[in-house]
Amino acid sequence: MIHRDGKLTSLWQEKAHAFHSTLIPAERHYEIAIVGGGITGITIALLLQQSGKSCVVFESRNLCFGTTGGTTAHLNTVLDTPYPKMIKNFGKDTARAVARATREGINLVAELTATLNIDCGFRETNGYIIAQDEKEVEDLQSIHDACLDLGVDVAYVPSLPMQLPAKKILMVRNQAALNPVQYVHGLAQAFERAGGVVLQDCHVEEIDAGEEVRIETSQGTFHAKSLIYATHIPPGINLLHLRCVPYRSYALALRLKTNEYPDGLLYDMKDPYHYYRSQEIEGINYLIVGGEDHKTGSKSETDSSFRSLEEHVRLHFDVKEITHYWSSQFFESVDGLPYIGTLPGHTDNILVATGYGGNGITYSQIAALALRARFLTGEDRYEGIFKPGRIKPAAGLPAFLQHNAGVVKQLLRKMVGLDELEGLDRLRAGEGVVVRLHDEKIAVCRDNDGMLHAVHPTCTHMGCTVVWNSAEQTWDCPCHGARYSMEGRVVNGPADKDLEQIILGEPVKDS
Repeated sequence: MIHRDGKLTSLWQEKAHAFHSTLIPAERHYEIAIVGGGITGITIALLLQQSGKSCVVFESRNLCFGTTGGTTAHLNTVLDTPYPKMIKNFGKDTARAVARATREGINLVAELTATLNIDCGFRETNGYIIAQDEKEVEDLQSIHDACLDLGVDVAYVPSLPMQLPAKKILMVRNQAALNPVQYVHGLAQAFERAGGVVLQDCHVEEIDAGEEVRIETSQGTFHAKSLIYATHIPPGINLLHLRCVPYRSYALALRLKTNEYPDGLLYDMKDPYHYYRSQEIEGINYLIVGGEDHKTGSKSETDSSFRSLEEHVRLHFDVKEITHYWSSQFFESVDGLPYIGTLPGHTDNILVATGYGGNGITYSQIAALALRARFLTGEDRYEGIFKPGRIKPAAGLPAFLQHNAGVVKQLLRKMVGLDELEGLDRLRAGEGVVVRLHDEKIAVCRDNDGMLHAVHPTCTHMGCTVVWNSAEQTWDCPCHGARYSMEGRVVNGPADKDLEQIILGEPVKDS
């Protein structure tokens, strides 16, 4: 089992062995440094190393600690931002280029899996979008027409590879699925064989960018000509934090009483929608179901999301046992397309790949292709479509204003203690709450051993107030998605400093 960014362990992480780095850095100077050991960082590092660039990957924990280890690992050409909306906001040429890019992303995974002989359960399969009422049928027709117009291979079919209610079904050909942790570990092994260096438990503490980037880490100082943030969201404070909205998504892995597992990727059209697929691991089949997405920090009783998802699963499937519960984080850009390229406000040698929404596995490969082209030839492979500095008011302004109005509200809101909480002795194991103690606001939670942990609840990123996540046992920031452990340690950026700990029983100092 490998560690992850929450209490709950995903199917992939529970079945995986830790990746052990084999190369000790003999040099402290590299052409390209990549921060983040998920699927984006490792794929980019491998492609660049194979192309003759000297690369180092800094991972503050272990490979696949974050969202890569918590994804449900669908590879799609039909995205969370539907093509009719994309055509409306960006035009048909851009939508067609995005559709073509998704095909290239899936092809890259197929190519790397085959040439590197990675045993990750990769398989090409079909996807199915399910309309269950008349409004959804109408929306599905728009998706069908747009896909055909853009060259995406779709067709209506009469039935599904599993029993779910459907009025109309759109099949999307040539989609794919895999075990993401095994895939990333296979890429990392190939990266090391090519001479690349992976440093785990190596936290990037500070960078100083110029013609050369000086990188201060927990394992010393390094230098690189360029640096790429593949950390899911860049650390520090940046314009992209105001253009990306953090979400939590929930997943279950289960065994069925029958051995009839679907060979396909399925999606309903609810809001939030549900998604389904199967995967065989160590000779055992699992059905993986996800959904119940919500903005990070918008609800504290996150166990209710698992209960809703489990009720949905048991309504439609003959469940033998639910083997795994987990949730994970993703960031949705305000206009629905990712940000890949120069980090706004920085020099050209500081780059980023973020804002993937729920299509991170596909977009990670697109990011790798785009950044390889940039470093090798200087070309923009996708002609500025994913440029981080873009501004598309028609597409992104309403979402930008809606999200950041909530940010301002968080920054200005005064804390109010919970009246029903008469004393900390009433706080049960696994519960957390923001209260007033000694006339100071603090965040307190109790672990499963009964021990209390207290921290200052002000997020170290931009000063919002954190909210307790009961399912993952973390403090989550509702503004930009930073997450902290019970003890206040950063587990997800963009924050790069821990919450200040408070020793209960002693006076709380003024903040």
